[in-house]
Amino acid sequence: MRPDYIVKRFAIFVFIVWVAASLNFFIPRLGSRSPIEDKLMTQAATGGYLQQGVAEMVKEYEAKFGLDKPLWVQYFTYLNDVAHFDFNYSIANYPRRVIDILFEGLPWTMGLLTMTTLISFIVGNLLGAFLGWPRAPQWLHWLMPPLLALHALPFFLLGLILVYIFAFTLQILPLYGGFTTGVVPVWSLAFVLDVLSHAILPAASIVLVSVGGWALGMRAMMVTTQGEDYTNFADAKGLRPKTIFFHYAIRNAMLPQVTALALVLGQILSGAVLVEVIFGYPGIGTVLFQAIRGSDFFLVQGIVFVVIISIGIATFVLDVIYPLLDPRITYQRS
Repeated sequence: MRPDYIVKRFAIFVFIVWVAASLNFFIPRLGSRSPIEDKLMTQAATGGYLQQGVAEMVKEYEAKFGLDKPLWVQYFTYLNDVAHFDFNYSIANYPRRVIDILFEGLPWTMGLLTMTTLISFIVGNLLGAFLGWPRAPQWLHWLMPPLLALHALPFFLLGLILVYIFAFTLQILPLYGGFTTGVVPVWSLAFVLDVLSHAILPAASIVLVSVGGWALGMRAMMVTTQGEDYTNFADAKGLRPKTIFFHYAIRNAMLPQVTALALVLGQILSGAVLVEVIFGYPGIGTVLFQAIRGSDFFLVQGIVFVVIISIGIATFVLDVIYPLLDPRITYQRS
């Protein structure tokens, strides 16, 4: 692979990150609401009295957060901060810093979505490959209608159905949270089993919906590979059906699926927002939901920027390793 191509792709990656980060800065500021004033008025209303000196407190906190400066000064300060992965203090959770809140939610989201994505990818592609292969057992074709029906449901809607069945009616799985309330998080087998039991319902809602999409895409690609010359040639040579299936059909049908997997993995850090909110799961999705409700500029910007970086890195790495996935792709000059 040519080094100049890698440099070019990296320059494009940096440009895209800069554009996305700039939009991430300006879009939350299009509204006229002051997050500082909203937070102080909410606290005053919760206390049951009209707090005096709100305007003076707003000015003081805006100066502390740098929101009293001109917009262009805030912008360059923001670019300098994100370059050092410093996202300032959280407005709604002051004096906690944004990076500390992110580090608390990231392990939960990455653990949940990494496992559900890989499970749904493997199971969905295997089912799709068999469904698109004419020599597969006929009973597998009965799986396609329920898979498509589940794929049409949003994550959160299926999550509500699972909650009603397994948490309310049968009462065999926990209803809410990442672990039992009151339990101190420690590295022990009992705590790990408690976390796993709380993750079953949100994980099942994601996997059951995602499997159908992967299966549908893989089935379409398998049907396409059956008419290709290399498949017909392998069949004419008398190779075993198993060899044709794994080494000719699946291998060539997997490239678009791997592309989609890289993009999905890049979006893992954003979290399944509504699923996490419904189940009260302590991941990035819940943090993002609360930050948007509280107009927490810095926390929203921190989460979105991390998502931008993760998606950009995923696409950059995928672009670089494409020749390893498919030898027909080359970046060498002819």
